[in-house]
Amino acid sequence: MFFHDATYILVLIGALLSMWASARVNTTYRKYAQVRSMSGLTGAEAARRILHGAGIYDVQVEHIGGNLTDHYDPRAKVLRLSDTVYGSPSVAAVGVAAHECGHAIQDHQSYAPLRIRGAFVPVANIGTKAALPIILLGLFLGSSYTLVQIGLLCFACGTLFQLITLPVEFNASARAVDILGNTHMLSEEELGHTKKVLSAAAMTYVAAAAASILSLLRLVLLFGGRRRD
Repeated sequence: MFFHDATYILVLIGALLSMWASARVNTTYRKYAQVRSMSGLTGAEAARRILHGAGIYDVQVEHIGGNLTDHYDPRAKVLRLSDTVYGSPSVAAVGVAAHECGHAIQDHQSYAPLRIRGAFVPVANIGTKAALPIILLGLFLGSSYTLVQIGLLCFACGTLFQLITLPVEFNASARAVDILGNTHMLSEEELGHTKKVLSAAAMTYVAAAAASILSLLRLVLLFGGRRRD
Protein backbone atom coordinates (compact mmCIF):
# COMPACT_ATOMS: atom_id res chain seq x y z
CA MET A 1 0.00 0.00 0.00
CA PHE A 2 2.84 2.37 0.82
CA PHE A 3 4.08 2.35 -2.78
CA HIS A 4 0.86 1.50 -4.67
CA ASP A 5 -1.87 3.94 -3.75
CA ALA A 6 -3.63 6.92 -5.29
CA THR A 7 -1.96 9.39 -2.92
CA TYR A 8 1.42 8.65 -4.48
CA ILE A 9 0.44 11.13 -7.19
CA LEU A 10 1.19 13.85 -4.63
CA VAL A 11 4.81 12.71 -4.43
CA LEU A 12 5.04 12.62 -8.23
CA ILE A 13 3.67 16.14 -8.48
CA GLY A 14 6.25 17.33 -5.96
CA ALA A 15 9.05 15.58 -7.87
CA LEU A 16 7.94 17.15 -11.14
CA LEU A 17 7.83 20.60 -9.55
CA SER A 18 11.37 20.16 -8.23
CA MET A 19 12.64 18.90 -11.59
CA TRP A 20 11.01 21.83 -13.38
CA ALA A 21 12.50 24.37 -10.97
CA SER A 22 15.96 22.80 -11.23
CA ALA A 23 15.84 22.78 -15.02
CA ARG A 24 14.67 26.38 -15.07
CA VAL A 25 17.43 27.70 -12.83
CA ASN A 26 20.10 25.80 -14.77
CA THR A 27 18.80 27.03 -18.13
CA THR A 28 18.46 30.62 -16.93
CA TYR A 29 21.89 30.62 -15.31
CA ARG A 30 23.58 29.20 -18.41
CA LYS A 31 21.94 31.87 -20.57
CA TYR A 32 23.10 34.81 -18.49
CA ALA A 33 26.44 33.26 -17.64
CA GLN A 34 27.28 34.14 -21.24
CA VAL A 35 26.60 37.85 -20.64
CA ARG A 36 29.69 39.65 -19.37
CA SER A 37 29.05 42.53 -16.98
CA MET A 38 30.31 45.92 -18.11
CA SER A 39 32.12 46.37 -14.81
CA GLY A 40 34.20 43.25 -15.48
CA LEU A 41 33.93 42.26 -11.81
CA THR A 42 34.09 38.55 -11.10
CA GLY A 43 31.74 36.94 -8.61
CA ALA A 44 34.50 36.87 -5.97
CA GLU A 45 35.46 40.52 -6.56
CA ALA A 46 31.84 41.63 -6.40
CA ALA A 47 31.33 39.66 -3.18
CA ARG A 48 34.31 41.26 -1.46
CA ARG A 49 33.22 44.72 -2.57
CA ILE A 50 29.69 44.18 -1.28
CA LEU A 51 30.85 42.78 2.05
CA HIS A 52 33.28 45.60 2.66
CA GLY A 53 30.67 48.14 1.60
CA ALA A 54 28.40 46.71 4.28
CA GLY A 55 31.16 47.01 6.87
CA ILE A 56 31.77 43.26 6.99
CA TYR A 57 35.45 42.34 7.16
CA ASP A 58 35.38 39.07 9.09
CA VAL A 59 33.83 37.00 6.28
CA GLN A 60 36.19 35.21 3.91
CA VAL A 61 35.32 34.60 0.26
CA GLU A 62 36.49 31.17 -0.87
CA HIS A 63 36.25 28.97 -3.94
CA ILE A 64 34.35 25.69 -3.80
CA GLY A 65 34.02 23.04 -6.47
CA GLY A 66 30.79 22.17 -8.24
CA ASN A 67 28.07 23.94 -10.15
CA LEU A 68 25.87 26.40 -8.24
CA THR A 69 27.03 25.03 -4.91
CA ASP A 70 27.37 28.58 -3.61
CA HIS A 71 26.48 29.18 0.02
CA TYR A 72 27.24 31.25 3.09
CA ASP A 73 28.40 29.43 6.21
CA PRO A 74 27.49 31.60 9.24
CA ARG A 75 29.40 29.39 11.68
CA ALA A 76 32.71 29.59 9.83
CA LYS A 77 32.06 33.12 8.53
CA VAL A 78 32.89 31.97 5.02
CA LEU A 79 31.15 32.76 1.75
CA ARG A 80 31.85 29.94 -0.71
CA LEU A 81 31.45 30.49 -4.45
CA SER A 82 31.33 27.70 -7.02
CA ASP A 83 33.37 27.13 -10.17
CA THR A 84 30.91 29.00 -12.38
CA VAL A 85 30.64 32.00 -10.06
CA TYR A 86 33.96 32.64 -8.29
CA GLY A 87 36.07 33.71 -11.28
CA SER A 88 33.33 34.59 -13.75
CA PRO A 89 32.56 38.22 -14.70
CA SER A 90 29.06 37.39 -15.95
CA VAL A 91 25.90 39.12 -14.74
CA ALA A 92 24.68 35.72 -13.52
CA ALA A 93 27.80 35.16 -11.41
CA VAL A 94 27.68 38.63 -9.91
CA GLY A 95 24.01 38.14 -9.07
CA VAL A 96 24.57 34.81 -7.32
CA ALA A 97 27.55 36.21 -5.40
CA ALA A 98 25.46 39.20 -4.33
CA HIS A 99 22.69 36.86 -3.16
CA GLU A 100 25.12 34.98 -0.91
CA CYS A 101 26.38 38.31 0.39
CA GLY A 102 22.76 39.02 1.25
CA HIS A 103 22.90 36.08 3.64
CA ALA A 104 26.14 37.36 5.16
CA ILE A 105 24.51 40.76 5.69
CA GLN A 106 21.49 39.06 7.26
CA ASP A 107 23.85 37.32 9.67
CA HIS A 108 25.71 40.55 10.40
CA GLN A 109 22.45 42.35 11.16
CA SER A 110 20.98 39.43 13.17
CA TYR A 111 18.08 39.07 10.74
CA ALA A 112 15.43 37.19 12.74
CA PRO A 113 14.25 34.67 10.09
CA LEU A 114 17.88 33.62 9.48
CA ARG A 115 18.40 33.10 13.21
CA ILE A 116 15.20 31.07 13.44
CA ARG A 117 16.19 28.93 10.47
CA GLY A 118 19.64 28.31 11.92
CA ALA A 119 18.18 27.22 15.24
CA PHE A 120 15.73 24.94 13.47
CA VAL A 121 18.33 23.07 11.37
CA PRO A 122 19.08 20.24 13.88
CA VAL A 123 15.38 19.78 14.62
CA ALA A 124 14.56 19.53 10.90
CA ASN A 125 17.46 17.16 10.18
CA ILE A 126 16.51 14.77 12.97
CA GLY A 127 12.82 15.02 12.16
CA THR A 128 13.09 14.21 8.47
CA LYS A 129 15.41 11.25 9.12
CA ALA A 130 13.34 9.80 11.94
CA ALA A 131 9.84 10.37 10.55
CA LEU A 132 9.35 7.33 8.34
CA PRO A 133 11.12 4.84 10.67
CA ILE A 134 8.90 5.99 13.55
CA ILE A 135 5.75 5.72 11.42
CA LEU A 136 6.71 2.24 10.22
CA LEU A 137 7.55 1.18 13.78
CA GLY A 138 4.14 2.37 14.88
CA LEU A 139 2.50 0.27 12.16
CA PHE A 140 4.64 -2.74 13.03
CA LEU A 141 3.58 -2.50 16.66
CA GLY A 142 -0.07 -2.82 15.74
CA SER A 143 -0.89 0.61 14.33
CA SER A 144 0.27 2.51 17.40
CA TYR A 145 -1.53 5.83 17.03
CA THR A 146 0.93 7.66 19.26
CA LEU A 147 4.05 6.58 17.34
CA VAL A 148 2.43 7.33 13.99
CA GLN A 149 1.49 10.82 15.15
CA ILE A 150 5.02 11.41 16.44
CA GLY A 151 6.36 10.35 13.05
CA LEU A 152 4.03 12.75 11.26
CA LEU A 153 5.07 15.53 13.62
CA CYS A 154 8.74 14.81 12.86
CA PHE A 155 8.09 15.04 9.12
CA ALA A 156 6.15 18.26 9.68
CA CYS A 157 9.29 19.75 11.26
CA GLY A 158 11.12 19.25 7.96
CA THR A 159 8.25 20.88 6.07
CA LEU A 160 8.24 23.81 8.47
CA PHE A 161 11.96 24.28 7.87
CA GLN A 162 11.30 24.53 4.12
CA LEU A 163 8.71 27.23 4.77
CA ILE A 164 11.01 29.16 7.13
CA THR A 165 13.65 29.12 4.40
CA LEU A 166 11.49 31.01 1.91
CA PRO A 167 11.56 34.50 3.50
CA VAL A 168 15.29 34.12 4.16
CA GLU A 169 16.02 33.40 0.50
CA PHE A 170 13.64 36.03 -0.89
CA ASN A 171 15.11 38.66 1.40
CA ALA A 172 18.68 37.78 0.39
CA SER A 173 17.75 38.20 -3.28
CA ALA A 174 16.00 41.51 -2.60
CA ARG A 175 19.09 42.76 -0.79
CA ALA A 176 21.28 41.65 -3.68
CA VAL A 177 19.20 43.51 -6.26
CA ASP A 178 19.14 46.69 -4.17
CA ILE A 179 22.89 46.64 -3.57
CA LEU A 180 23.80 45.94 -7.18
CA GLY A 181 21.50 48.73 -8.34
CA ASN A 182 22.50 51.30 -5.72
CA THR A 183 26.23 50.70 -6.16
CA HIS A 184 25.92 50.61 -9.97
CA MET A 185 27.91 47.39 -10.18
CA LEU A 186 25.42 46.41 -12.83
CA SER A 187 23.60 48.58 -15.34
CA GLU A 188 19.81 48.66 -15.33
CA GLU A 189 19.68 46.21 -18.21
CA GLU A 190 22.17 43.88 -16.53
CA LEU A 191 20.19 44.10 -13.32
CA GLY A 192 17.15 42.88 -15.23
CA HIS A 193 19.13 39.81 -16.30
CA THR A 194 20.25 39.19 -12.74
CA LYS A 195 16.69 39.43 -11.44
CA LYS A 196 15.71 36.62 -13.82
CA VAL A 197 18.52 34.43 -12.48
CA LEU A 198 17.61 35.09 -8.86
CA SER A 199 13.90 34.58 -9.53
CA ALA A 200 14.62 31.21 -11.12
CA ALA A 201 16.79 30.25 -8.16
CA ALA A 202 14.03 31.28 -5.74
CA MET A 203 11.62 28.92 -7.47
CA THR A 204 13.77 25.96 -6.43
CA TYR A 205 13.01 26.80 -2.79
CA VAL A 206 9.32 27.28 -3.54
CA ALA A 207 9.24 23.92 -5.33
CA ALA A 208 11.05 22.22 -2.43
CA ALA A 209 8.54 23.63 0.04
CA ALA A 210 5.61 22.56 -2.15
CA ALA A 211 7.04 19.06 -2.56
CA SER A 212 7.48 18.73 1.20
CA ILE A 213 3.91 19.91 1.86
CA LEU A 214 2.56 17.40 -0.68
CA SER A 215 4.57 14.58 0.88
CA LEU A 216 3.31 15.52 4.34
CA LEU A 217 -0.25 15.62 3.04
CA ARG A 218 0.19 12.13 1.60
CA LEU A 219 1.45 10.75 4.92
CA VAL A 220 -1.44 12.37 6.77
CA LEU A 221 -3.95 10.88 4.32
CA LEU A 222 -2.35 7.45 4.67
CA PHE A 223 -1.65 7.30 8.37
CA GLY A 224 -3.10 10.36 10.10
CA GLY A 225 -6.40 8.74 10.95
CA ARG A 226 -5.05 5.42 12.22
CA ARG A 227 -5.89 4.60 15.82
CA ARG A 228 -5.31 1.55 17.91
CA ASP A 229 -8.29 -0.80 17.56
